Amino acid sequence: MAKSGSLSIRVVEGRALPAKDVSGSSDPYCLVKVDDEVVARTATIWRSLSPFWGEEYTVHLPLDFHHLAFYVLDEDTVGHDDIIGKISLNKEAITADPRGIDSWINLSRVDPDAEVQGEVCLAVKLLEDARGRCLRCHVRQARDLAPRDISGTSDPFARVFWGSHSLETSTIKKTRFPHWDEVLELREAPGTTSPLRVELWDWDMVGKNDFLGMVEFTPQTLQQKPPNGWFRLLPFPRAEDSGGSLGALRLKVRLTEDRVLPSQYYQPLMELLLESVQGPAEEDTTSPLAVLEELASGDCRQDLATKLVKLFLGRGLAGPFLDYLTRREVARTKDPNTLFRSNSLASKSMEQFMKLVGMRYLHEILRPVISRVFEEKKYMELDPCKMDLNRSRRISFKGTPTEEQVRETSLGLLTGYLGSVVDAIVSSVGRCPLALRLAFKQLQRCVEKRFPGMAHQDVKYLAISGFLFLRFFAPAILTPKLFDLRDQHADPQTSRSLLLLAKAVQSIGNLGQQLGQGKEQWLAPLHPFLLQSISRVKDFLDQLVDVDEGEEAGGPACALVQPSTIVREGFLLKRKEEPAGLATRFAFKKRYFRLSGRDLSYSKTPEWQVHSSIPLSCIRAVERVDEGAFQLPHVMQVVTQDGAGASHTTYLQCKNVNDLNQWLSALRKASAPNPGKLAACHPGAFRSGRWTCCLQAERSAAGCSRTHSAVTLGDWSDPLDPDAEAQMVYRQLLLGRDQLRLKLLEDPSLGTAPEVDPGEDSSANDDGPCAEVLAQQRAATTRLLQVLEDLEQAHEEFQKRG
Repeated sequence: MAKSGSLSIRVVEGRALPAKDVSGSSDPYCLVKVDDEVVARTATIWRSLSPFWGEEYTVHLPLDFHHLAFYVLDEDTVGHDDIIGKISLNKEAITADPRGIDSWINLSRVDPDAEVQGEVCLAVKLLEDARGRCLRCHVRQARDLAPRDISGTSDPFARVFWGSHSLETSTIKKTRFPHWDEVLELREAPGTTSPLRVELWDWDMVGKNDFLGMVEFTPQTLQQKPPNGWFRLLPFPRAEDSGGSLGALRLKVRLTEDRVLPSQYYQPLMELLLESVQGPAEEDTTSPLAVLEELASGDCRQDLATKLVKLFLGRGLAGPFLDYLTRREVARTKDPNTLFRSNSLASKSMEQFMKLVGMRYLHEILRPVISRVFEEKKYMELDPCKMDLNRSRRISFKGTPTEEQVRETSLGLLTGYLGSVVDAIVSSVGRCPLALRLAFKQLQRCVEKRFPGMAHQDVKYLAISGFLFLRFFAPAILTPKLFDLRDQHADPQTSRSLLLLAKAVQSIGNLGQQLGQGKEQWLAPLHPFLLQSISRVKDFLDQLVDVDEGEEAGGPACALVQPSTIVREGFLLKRKEEPAGLATRFAFKKRYFRLSGRDLSYSKTPEWQVHSSIPLSCIRAVERVDEGAFQLPHVMQVVTQDGAGASHTTYLQCKNVNDLNQWLSALRKASAPNPGKLAACHPGAFRSGRWTCCLQAERSAAGCSRTHSAVTLGDWSDPLDPDAEAQMVYRQLLLGRDQLRLKLLEDPSLGTAPEVDPGEDSSANDDGPCAEVLAQQRAATTRLLQVLEDLEQAHEEFQKRG
């Protein structure tokens, strides 16, 4: 039985942060760490003590996850960034409420003695002889210790306490992965029982030693189950700083953990789900999909929509699934102006379907324009209340421009960018994925049937543009980083330009119905261009749905990313294992890398033919590299194995921490199915005859640090996993099991036909068909409940087996 877990993280905003700059403000950003590994960095919000980030992350991780930490820092252009404070959440705190955490949390001070990480390997024996008790503590090694010295390493030694006695190991210089292999014996007087405490310290020649962490075992543990293995290091217990003097963060965190059964256990549930989309949608009340639609709410609705879309996409039935939800949503809607405006399961499912199937298409359409906006950094503003004439001085050579000059220049820039966007969209019919076009055709057909006539002639366009423009193109323009269009968030000026552009695209998607209404009258100069674009967009939508349904392949999708599809690309600095005679920095060469579903290839420039490639099937580990290995930040290693079984390592330096995390995640997911993955590797490099991390002299020495192949960032390119997706659907249905029983099985009228007068024609009785429907509902509910009970029993059996 497989195990899976994921963290949904949203860093919303901060408040009342302390000023760290001489200007009386700060430039805050947030680092997110999972078990001491940085998984994300927010954008820097310049000159703000109440920053708003609004950044979301999904982190896939193993079930032995321990804690999550948020560090707020003030970015400085010169020198090191200043630490403002941190928030630390352990697994128990996150799972205390099934809905997760959604609140303001005060920042606490960063205490060096509390900043511990890593593990220590111990073997303890408790012996007794005529002289009393003897404790034999074998201190083997430690790994992933915190770097305490300026070199990025430590000089660790261990100190063992038992009763009134203590002993120390030797000190291992310049390493975070020490190997002691020393046995320390301590004696205790008869009749006394004491806990065992093992502390790790960094030795310093000048000043006091730095604390690295500790483990402690009770007398009962020593007696009943003497420690033997790896143990996580803990800080000294101390009271948290909760005064709020360092400000606070508003966070949303939810941990989802589950155990996934083998595929055959989900087959009955899959059959029920597939039957749901093939039956009548409007009257359905008891199928799994109807139950899920009623149960799903809040944040879980988006997760559920993603899982369901992937589940049906893998079976080649995403079209019927979306059509089922669309028909139910349309049948409930009385006012066409409110159609698909709520965050229903139908709306969320279509939205997630567009991201899963159409992300490549989105990149082709929007990336050129988005890149121009970022690179040109033109000042654009139409709102006179927000117009900064001093900032826009560079657009005029005759002193400070007037509001009218700024408005005219901004209008020209905005229509230029917007024209490029509209041109790219209306000419993209042939590039739009076939599955997306078919889904839109089904949607339009359903809407036309529900709202016929000339009075509703625009509804068929609004139904499609509401998804494509309002839920896909406009959000991607507003926050390009969230759609993988950019590696970094925009600065404030570029963000404002993107906002204006997104508002314009949104108005086009609304077909101009709200032009001139509301408070944003300052957009009036843009209205003529928007009205001209609307007719072109209608023609585009007509062409988009003009597709033969027989063109659909209909087969199941094995993966969202095909072997030839480029998942990620960009410049990286590359270095092989040990080039002789080259200084470290000169050994790295700039190359353009492309990651596809088949291999990791690279060349000198994007235009060059591929110089070389690494087959994904050969990858055995993808891990970070300590900065001290090459005195360079943001380096990762790709460990491969050739046909002869020999291992090779390629080192790659990324631009920044987010670029590093995204490459790590993409490579780990692409190589996830590979057999023979490494459980441990070296986070350093083999230089000058030894490993820089653990100081071992053999190149073939076993890895000193655990690998993190299960830690990845969730995004649209996540591989399809039918069993994990079915497991989440099962968990959601389980929440409504009692509700189903009360609603149908305990109602005495269900399945019972009404009494009929013997002299009356039964065929004329309107209650006959109703009774038949009720009986069918009862049978369907009984079947669904039985499937849920069978899955529950299977989970219990597997849990007993361990």
